[in-house]
Amino acid sequence: MDALMLARWQFAITTVYHFFFVPLTLGLSIAVAIMETIYVRTGKEEYKRMTKFWGKLFLINFAIGVVTGIVQEFQFGMNWSEYSRFVGDIFGAPLAIEALLAFFLESTFLGIWIFGWEKLSRKMHAITMWIVAIGSNLSALWILIANSFMQQPVGYVIRNGRAEMSDFFALLTNGHVWVQFPHVFFAGMCTAAFFILGISAWHLFKKSEDALVYQKSFKFGVVYGLIGTLMVILVGHSQAQYMIKIQPMKMAAAEALWQNENPAAMSLFTIGNEKERKDVFAIRVPALLSFLAYNRFEGEVKGINDIQQEYEQLYGPGNYVPPVAISYWTFRIMTGLGFVMLFMLLFGLFKVLKGSMDFAPLYLKLMIGGIALPYLANSTGWIFTEIARQPWAVFGVMRVEEAVSVAVSSGEVFFSLIAFTLLYGSLMAATVYLLKKYAVAGTSEVIPEAH
Repeated sequence: MDALMLARWQFAITTVYHFFFVPLTLGLSIAVAIMETIYVRTGKEEYKRMTKFWGKLFLINFAIGVVTGIVQEFQFGMNWSEYSRFVGDIFGAPLAIEALLAFFLESTFLGIWIFGWEKLSRKMHAITMWIVAIGSNLSALWILIANSFMQQPVGYVIRNGRAEMSDFFALLTNGHVWVQFPHVFFAGMCTAAFFILGISAWHLFKKSEDALVYQKSFKFGVVYGLIGTLMVILVGHSQAQYMIKIQPMKMAAAEALWQNENPAAMSLFTIGNEKERKDVFAIRVPALLSFLAYNRFEGEVKGINDIQQEYEQLYGPGNYVPPVAISYWTFRIMTGLGFVMLFMLLFGLFKVLKGSMDFAPLYLKLMIGGIALPYLANSTGWIFTEIARQPWAVFGVMRVEEAVSVAVSSGEVFFSLIAFTLLYGSLMAATVYLLKKYAVAGTSEVIPEAH
């Protein structure tokens, strides 16, 4: 493999690994803040035990997320120096603000939350966790502002062979940010909800002590997850409609749509020939893709071959088609798992509304395994977002092969790829061990302190 391919693999591995922990941090920080707020308002000790139990698991996840996130920024300078040189003036600004404002905010107040149980009033202590939650999600916002420039570059001019920022406000109001950030925000809620539900289901299945805490946690997880899942689906629909406007090739690849269609049929199952860009076998629902794109059963959705011709005229000769099979299946895994999670939550809500916490063992086992579902959906969604943008590093402005470092050899990238993969594998094993250890221990590890 050449340096470019190895650099892409390294960034893909480290990014997906890091993003394993981000959604749980976003969603669980808010969940813990809500639990502690309920404790402050009601004074009930079970909510304090809930707060401390889920807060401990949040801390473990947060720590590993921080460690893996730092590596991401170093890679821009090491493996993608041409990219950094070209867009550093723009891309660096939101990342710097994220570190100086959002990360310092969440890490500082997280320390106060950890050590402040006996030193702050109940209300002030709960406020510190809300600040952590706000800081965590602000951190995600600034990173997505940077990423959205790669998806839809705005507020810049090309000067002296480099992209320079001309309008910072345009970066903040980039339309892509405001469909992408809500999607990530509510995906974090889904991830945290299924994390809470799965661990609570395990304790309910094992009939652990302190059943009241796990029952309340399960009820909380059902409601929290249902809100998050429904909003992910709704926001995802808006995001897809926006994607058709700014990155039509991405949607065409997601649907394996080779030619312009009006009305456009949505693919339920397609086996395609990427080389010849045609279907081998396909099951499609007539006009449904047009409805999803325009909220009406008519309207043209552009196909891969037609967009390729447009891009050749606009950007010059070249292949502007992303890997279709990867785009198609990651998109379906992401959306399919979203609806699976919705049905699981609806059944849980049905039981909760009936006033029954006597779940069948099979359902509890499904919920335990369900912990993995949002992780798979998050990972495939992120892979789709980045892979289906290919061949662009910055859409319409800079291709991936133009972004890689020219002074780094394939041997150097290969060595760091192996090193990071082994290191991250070890960290993953340690993290899973700690999360499992304290999740299984349950609230027996939580000793209430008096204020």
